Amino acid sequence: MQELINKANVLMEALPWIRRFYGKTIVIKYGGNAMVDEKLKEGFARDVILMKYIGLNPVVVHGGGPQIGEVLKAMGIESRFEQGMRVTDAATMGVVEMVLGGKVNKEIVANINRHGGRAVGLSGKDGGLVTARKLEMTKINPETLSPEIIDIGMVGEVDRVEPSVIRALEENNFIPVIAPVGIGADGRSYNINADLVAGRIAGALRAEKLILLTDVEGVKDKDGKLISTIDVREVPRLIEDGTLSGGMIPKATCCVDAVREGVTKTHIIDGRVEHACLLEIFTDKGIGTAIADFEGEDA
Repeated sequence: MQELINKANVLMEALPWIRRFYGKTIVIKYGGNAMVDEKLKEGFARDVILMKYIGLNPVVVHGGGPQIGEVLKAMGIESRFEQGMRVTDAATMGVVEMVLGGKVNKEIVANINRHGGRAVGLSGKDGGLVTARKLEMTKINPETLSPEIIDIGMVGEVDRVEPSVIRALEENNFIPVIAPVGIGADGRSYNINADLVAGRIAGALRAEKLILLTDVEGVKDKDGKLISTIDVREVPRLIEDGTLSGGMIPKATCCVDAVREGVTKTHIIDGRVEHACLLEIFTDKGIGTAIADFEGEDA
């Protein structure tokens, strides 16, 4: 009997959060180990479906870097990186679109649908969702000590988001699953970092939450302790003093930009934890690190 009561208490803890987020949009960047481990994949699909059935509007934006690397290797195409970005020539871009828009996207859609959801796969090219521009990257020339432009090919950044296709799907109770490929004004396809796409889509939708699933617990201080909340105004200082470093810098910056574009709260959480999204959204303590404008708000 106590076990049943404990289950009922869990539902009661979730009730105020269900009420608060009913009808709101939650954008989730899906990547890392959560996309590879079979148990986590099944759990993620069920979590997203549960969100939809209790009245939230989940929007999934996925990555797929490791899967792209595997296919390139099988095809004998060398992978090269500059400052962590994949150099993307025409042949590589063809593989990127095939893997992200085809294989990975459709696997996620099929998994959600198999468990009783209604998912629809998109790329940023569909319905003019994501207009891209070529990413300009520079590095310091060691001989002249001056910056010079690096051409990394068909790698882009988000120029504009047109969310009407997502709104149409939400209104008809579908779950959008989006591959981070955009279309340029020149008609060319561009490979875009999934975190950036998720952040800009969340901003365009004025989402209640942006959740970035990662392979770490969240942001940690210099003693290795998890920082549960960060005000957006603190991010520059945390970058300057080294608390935020490496790959966590662009994630935190993405969160700050999303908040400035109207997202209520952003979260960097550990996708290796079962039901990570549900734990973040529907429990009093949550997990991971929340980044928001906490001034005048109960953190």
